[in-house]
Amino acid sequence: MELLFEDKKTEGFLLVHKDNPGLRGEGILKNTTVNTIVYNKNSSQKVWVDEVPYEFERNTVLTLMANQHFVFERPELLIAWQFNREFYCIVDHDVEVGCVGFIFYGTRQPLFTNLSHEDIQEVNIIEHLCESDMQVKDRMQGEMLRTLLKRLIISITRIARKACDHSDLSDDKLDMIRMFNLLVEGHYKNEHEVQFYAQALNKSPKTLTNLFAMLGVPAPSRLIKERIILEAKRYLQYTDKTAKEIAYSLGFTSPAHFSRFFKQHTGNNITVYKRNDRIV
Repeated sequence: MELLFEDKKTEGFLLVHKDNPGLRGEGILKNTTVNTIVYNKNSSQKVWVDEVPYEFERNTVLTLMANQHFVFERPELLIAWQFNREFYCIVDHDVEVGCVGFIFYGTRQPLFTNLSHEDIQEVNIIEHLCESDMQVKDRMQGEMLRTLLKRLIISITRIARKACDHSDLSDDKLDMIRMFNLLVEGHYKNEHEVQFYAQALNKSPKTLTNLFAMLGVPAPSRLIKERIILEAKRYLQYTDKTAKEIAYSLGFTSPAHFSRFFKQHTGNNITVYKRNDRIV
């Protein structure tokens, strides 16, 4: 079952999946801005995110970003909320409530959030309210659904923050990581150096690197490279783009430069990787 709210003026939409065997994410193939929150209230099952398998345990919420590919073992047993940027912009709205994209752009991706008994009750209430409000076709429907989605995001964020390995650190330090990840997501195709991101955050590259080390997070330079490599793998896995087209899409000055970069950071040349046809 799919329940859809759509605002024709803004092109924003919220889609609720329940008992839907077609729930999956095609990321780069769809080229959309759709983010996904999935709730597993049934038995544990497998999920593959960018071809990497994970165990999706019972009473757990999984948050997935727009560009991720994902396939579930038993999608018909899950509840999912999907929304685009026009319906709810993570950056703009989460700043208002202090989340700053924690569950989508935090230190761990993909993020699995385990729910307590009380947490389960809260998510179940939101689920039922969403189902009910999807049936009410009036001028307030969009705002009511947006409020419920915000409530869901805030609830999951609170739970995830408590479970965070660095919950004893200040919000400012954690927010710096998330803001860095947000910036990388928006600029990695054109900006490959730490200097750009440090300047945007009003920090020096050294300060940024030291902060990441304190949190046990990979260095900023490594995260930038990993994001570029991930997108390159997606292009190779899911599209027919040539190495030359991918190189220019990812901001490299030449295909040769891109080929060296890919070989250096994956251990495979592009031809071999394409033949193996998998993301690792």
